[in-house]
Amino acid sequence: MKKIILFLFFICSNPIFSQKVTDTISSKKLNEDREITIGLPPSYDKHPNQKYPVLVLLDGDFLFDAFKGALSYGNYWDDLPEIIIVGISQNKNNERETDCAVDQENGLPTEKGEAFFEFIGLELLPYIEKKYRTAPFKMIAGLDTTAGFLNCYLYKDVPLFDAYISMSPELPKGMEEQLPDRLAAIQKPIFYYHSSGDGDMKKMRNRILALDEVAKKINKPTLNYRFDDFKGASHYSLVLNSIPIALYQIFSVYQPISTTEFNEKIAVLTSGYVDYLVRKYDVLEKSFALKLPIRLNDFKAIEAAILKNKAYPEFEKLAQLAKKNYPKSMLADYELGQMYEKKGETAKAVKSYMMAYQREEIGDLTKDLMIERADELKNGKNELVEE
Repeated sequence: MKKIILFLFFICSNPIFSQKVTDTISSKKLNEDREITIGLPPSYDKHPNQKYPVLVLLDGDFLFDAFKGALSYGNYWDDLPEIIIVGISQNKNNERETDCAVDQENGLPTEKGEAFFEFIGLELLPYIEKKYRTAPFKMIAGLDTTAGFLNCYLYKDVPLFDAYISMSPELPKGMEEQLPDRLAAIQKPIFYYHSSGDGDMKKMRNRILALDEVAKKINKPTLNYRFDDFKGASHYSLVLNSIPIALYQIFSVYQPISTTEFNEKIAVLTSGYVDYLVRKYDVLEKSFALKLPIRLNDFKAIEAAILKNKAYPEFEKLAQLAKKNYPKSMLADYELGQMYEKKGETAKAVKSYMMAYQREEIGDLTKDLMIERADELKNGKNELVEE
């Protein structure tokens, strides 16, 4: 655990991972200037047409680097996407208490809390959306006081944020009863993550557990809900446990096809392997505005499923997808070669492999491999391994 934490801090201090900018917003709602910290993705300048999801961090003073480290690490392994991080400073003059002021009777933002609530929705987010290339998908995170406050956005008919990371929330009055009702009623897709630990503050912990007891029973396809209760975690150490789990929950569809996903969701299908792959990337584009070429390893996973289930005609559809994603590479002709080879159409298989030979190499597909495949078929050998 110590090594992981040290590595995350190393990433945070390494400038190659993202741009970090401090900015100031003059707020009419708050009648004051507020400092924010912006973390831009490392590819921001390289891909001028790409839009990025936005993560708003309450308690940005101390949560910014922790989130930035986890995101940098996950993106390094292509498990998490690049996003724009917006950290709100709330601890220079202990603003967090007044920022998150709520009515003691109804638990709703009041006085400066109401102004801060509107500042985020009516000033901060429009400012970020105007200045940077943002995707529609928005997230918010906080700890204890700020975690309880961010849940108030779920009281709106159409919640402002799509994903909520509420770590050891100090719940306003009645929220443990009201929030499950809101999660059950909201129509738009919502990701909701919250956490506690057995070393957490008791006054918060009992109410958090009560909230989970009701919320976990909600069964609806538009709610992606998770609660973690960490053993041996204190109020503060649970943060470093929560952050990566929450991010991996929200962006699970972004991750490359894993062994678990292959075995439990793909290999068990009787057909539609290529359709599964298309849907996976369609969700990325529709949910997060991330238009990505299909990973080569994901092509390989679908190849394996086709071979395992002897669904050889699907190679043709996979070839069409390969041509769309990697038009100059040998991938499309290689897929067709596999189809013809498994169907016993040797002449067509040889022709496809020789066509592949004339195109660009990609991944472990090389010109030498194409020649070997073609020669084996010409010599009457068939050594294509079914995975």
